[in-house]
Amino acid sequence: MSSPYRDRIDDLAAAAREDRQSFDPPADPPDEDAAMSYLREGFGETVAVYVDARSGRWDRFAEEEFRDLETAMNTYLELYAACYGVEMDPDFTVREAAEALIDTHNIADVARILTSVPERSAGD
Repeated sequence: MSSPYRDRIDDLAAAAREDRQSFDPPADPPDEDAAMSYLREGFGETVAVYVDARSGRWDRFAEEEFRDLETAMNTYLELYAACYGVEMDPDFTVREAAEALIDTHNIADVARILTSVPERSAGD
């Protein structure tokens, strides 16, 4: 049985696959504009689906939906890091990301907390 979020998850998963296939690493990292675009239009949207489902009445995801949602979210974190010249294969849960978002209220901070990209400097 699918959740009311099935179509939204399918769209996010397809977009993540397309973005990964069309990704060209920046010649001179970082490309902060592209990184933020992946966060706002991809990563943040995947986390928002989870948060929406958890708000009020809890809508359960089918196992495949949950896997697709987390795969899309981690793909966007991978692309975000790549914009900074960092290769990684993230394996975070959408719950981890949602909890960090509730704590920080900032999607860029969530990505930085999860990936450690960009590295913090002494003044941060």
